[in-house]
Amino acid sequence: MLSFQYPTWYILFCALLGLAFAAALYWRDKTFKDQSPTLNKILGALRWLTATIIAVLLLAPVLKSSTTEIKKPVVVLAQDASESVGVAVKDTPQYKSQFEALQQALGDKYDVKTYSFGEKVREGLDFQFKDKLTNASDLVKNVYDLYSNQNLGALVIASDGIYNEGSNPLYAAAKLNAPVYTVALGDTTPKKDLIVKNVFNNNIAYLGDKFNIQIDVAAANCAGSNTSLTVSKLDAAGNPSVVSTSPISINKNDFFTTKEVTLDATQAGVMRFRIAVTSVSGEVTTVNNVKEIFVEILDARTKILILANAPHPDLAAINEGIVLNKNYTVSVGYVNDLKVNVSDYDFVILHQVPSVSNGADAILNTLNSKKTPRLYIVGAQSDCRKLTSMQNLMTLNADGKNMNDVQASLNGSFNLFTLENMFSQIPTFNPIQSPFGEFKEAGGGQVLYYQKIGKVDTKYPLVMLGESNGIRTGIIAAEGLWKWRLFDFAQHQNHDIFDGLMSKIITYLSVKEDKRKFRSATDKNAYRENEPVQFSAELYNNSYELINDPDVRIIVTNGEGKQFPYTMNKSGRSYALNAGILPVGNYQYKATTSVGGQQFEAGGAFTVQPIQLELYETTADHSVLRALANQFGGTMVYPKDMASIADSIKARTLKPIMYTTTKTESAMNLKWIFGLLILLLAAEWFLRRYFGGY
Repeated sequence: MLSFQYPTWYILFCALLGLAFAAALYWRDKTFKDQSPTLNKILGALRWLTATIIAVLLLAPVLKSSTTEIKKPVVVLAQDASESVGVAVKDTPQYKSQFEALQQALGDKYDVKTYSFGEKVREGLDFQFKDKLTNASDLVKNVYDLYSNQNLGALVIASDGIYNEGSNPLYAAAKLNAPVYTVALGDTTPKKDLIVKNVFNNNIAYLGDKFNIQIDVAAANCAGSNTSLTVSKLDAAGNPSVVSTSPISINKNDFFTTKEVTLDATQAGVMRFRIAVTSVSGEVTTVNNVKEIFVEILDARTKILILANAPHPDLAAINEGIVLNKNYTVSVGYVNDLKVNVSDYDFVILHQVPSVSNGADAILNTLNSKKTPRLYIVGAQSDCRKLTSMQNLMTLNADGKNMNDVQASLNGSFNLFTLENMFSQIPTFNPIQSPFGEFKEAGGGQVLYYQKIGKVDTKYPLVMLGESNGIRTGIIAAEGLWKWRLFDFAQHQNHDIFDGLMSKIITYLSVKEDKRKFRSATDKNAYRENEPVQFSAELYNNSYELINDPDVRIIVTNGEGKQFPYTMNKSGRSYALNAGILPVGNYQYKATTSVGGQQFEAGGAFTVQPIQLELYETTADHSVLRALANQFGGTMVYPKDMASIADSIKARTLKPIMYTTTKTESAMNLKWIFGLLILLLAAEWFLRRYFGGY
């Protein structure tokens, strides 16, 4: 349909305008009239048509067209493709033919969409039943997202009702506005079975520590039986060594017990443990009698030494403030009776060391040679002159014979780490004691707090952090920090401000810079058996700029010593590799490259864990399927009655929806109009040329 943005009668003016334009050219012109009056009229008509069409186009005419589409109601058929359903379906070919018959029965009247679900939702029907997980709520969410704004007629779910990932599908389906039919698979009759139900453990432990795991053991119809719970550690080749055994007596058919086992973190890396219960006679399956866990053992704790000139209340306050952090192990020692090797520590807090009575030269030389980061705490016993000569952050001109009561004054421009809002309360804390004298910044760091003496804000540094001689160093130019911790508790009933401040300071000073020019890592240390293993690598030149000109090769070795070589892909200015899905087990990897004749290598370890969730539930749960059907106006049927679902859906008044689409297009976009104009102008030009008009 053609419409105009201006009144239609404007077309009359366009025709008159075209007529006037043609008359002005051909009315008085005798060139063609003398030859043939008919020719003159034809030329005038051509010019009139051309001018009229152009004038009409200036009225911005538009073409409107409508298309009508009829869409059938959508019926979604979803098949649970998890391992537990594979156990429940005894005759897969027969079941498959029943399901496909349902699809065909609905196909003539409805738009049937098929999906499979388990670990993820995908289009099409999968009767292999190999998914390691069941996420039924993800299916319902996908159906809602895809079809909530369409004519969804019904959702049919075939499952055993067991889900082990995601939420209850009943909650996820709350927004659905369509009936839900369910096909109940599997047997709900409890069978004789012994199960390692759950194992609760920390994913990370620290080398040398002990850690606990909690094991839930369940049994069905096993009353009067005895079993034993065994925990074994597996080496790289998968060989077990028993670390704990405990007997279990099953005294009722619906049996449940919880055992707690303490294990030792004996080696750095990923430790693999197997938890198993011995089978009892007549069990339906023994696969769920075993469960494996993986614990990453870190040898990454920062070992901190608090080294003091003499006993002082500050030592306990500092120790209590940082020992709560599991990333730190803390020891306390005295320079006159040192029983530890300072070179074994990653960070040292020197409380009034060096002192006027003990220069601790040997200790300080060891720390300097190891480039051990440190925090100096200055007090009345400190040798300020020697301390000044040992670092370039602060000059201290004081003898310690007299002390000033000082409070903190926050330096708002400090930016070595993020300042929490609570640190602004430190200036309100009780005064601490700083040696009387003059303190100056030496230009090698930043001041966190200045000294406030009485009511006077000075530029004397109180807390200063930075890098001195290539070593991260901090100085607290006062003693009596224990007063701050007590005041914090008196005001807030906790030590969060003081402990948080000490943690921030120690974290900044003790952080280890990674100066390696070649680095390689996996994105995680433990993968599920259905997850692809991802590697990344970075290569730096002498200016520590990222480069990826040379190739990087990586060799992955499994527990049996078999090697899998890869070449990493260049991604941006670094390297990446998707090694795909690997079998369950422990792996080591080594990445190598060379640049400028220099060889580099980096490596690590990871593990691939089995997913056994589908094998830990042997009894179907039809209550979820029945609740879904009842709540959303459908029915639950068993496979033999599957054909009745088609009859039930057809009995509903599900009607097609008619969609009408109106398309508006400017007539200026029609190429044939411009073709017509060119044809008219060309015809006029040809006639004038032929009869001698040009």
